[in-house]
Amino acid sequence: MGSGTISVNPWPSRPAADVRRRLKLSRPRTLGGMEIDGEALGDVIKRLRRAEGQIRGVIAMLEEGRDCADVVTQLAAVSRALDRAGFKIIATGLRQCVTDQESGKQPQLDIAQLEKLFLSLA
Repeated sequence: MGSGTISVNPWPSRPAADVRRRLKLSRPRTLGGMEIDGEALGDVIKRLRRAEGQIRGVIAMLEEGRDCADVVTQLAAVSRALDRAGFKIIATGLRQCVTDQESGKQPQLDIAQLEKLFLSLA
C-alpha cells in the first residue's frame, strides 16, 4: 500500500465474530456424552473449514472443466481433511476414556462405540 491509501475492511464485523468464536471454543464442549476441550474442538473446526474451502474449489474446478486428475487430487485432499477431523474427535474420546478410568470414574463413552466410530472412518 502506498502512502495516503486507506485500507477498508470489507467485513467490518468479522474480527468481533472471530473473537466471540475463539472465546466460545476456549471452554470444553460436550458432544454426545464426550467432553472435548476447546483446543481440540478448534482444531477440528479449522480442519472442517479448510475442507469446506477445498470443496468450493473442487466445485469451481468442475464448473471450469478442469483436468480430471486435478479434480480427483483435490477430492482426495478433502477426504483426508475430513478423515483427520473425525480421527481427532475419536482420539479425544479415547483420551477421555483413559483419563476417566485412571481416575476411577465411569467413562462417559463406551470403548466399543469409539472403536466402531474409528472403523467407520478407516
